[in-house]
Amino acid sequence: MDWDFGDVLLTMLAFFFWFLFIWMFIAAFADIFRREDLSGWAKAGWIVLLVVLPLLGILIYMIVRPKMTEQDKRMLTELQEQQRRAAGYSAADEIDKLARLHAEGKLTAEEFAQLKQRAMA
Repeated sequence: MDWDFGDVLLTMLAFFFWFLFIWMFIAAFADIFRREDLSGWAKAGWIVLLVVLPLLGILIYMIVRPKMTEQDKRMLTELQEQQRRAAGYSAADEIDKLARLHAEGKLTAEEFAQLKQRAMA
């Protein structure tokens, strides 16, 4: 079979869209099972919709998906904390920097207390 540039480009584009579609399917599938605010029947309904009408089901789920729940916010906060620790973040270092800024007069007492609480959280 002879491959010209157009055939290679179309094949790469088709592969990209299949990869994107599979990625979206897995992400929606995982999100449905992870949610605690959906009942078992609601999860089953969404899964049936995803299996029967994959692309349309994914689009409908993403459109009507509820806003971020407290569970999602908690998971996001934990993920950010793990990333900060992996990058060498230390609450003690942050508080030390804030204390120096407060001593130099660049932070008010209220700002210092608020930022200190955020660093310790």
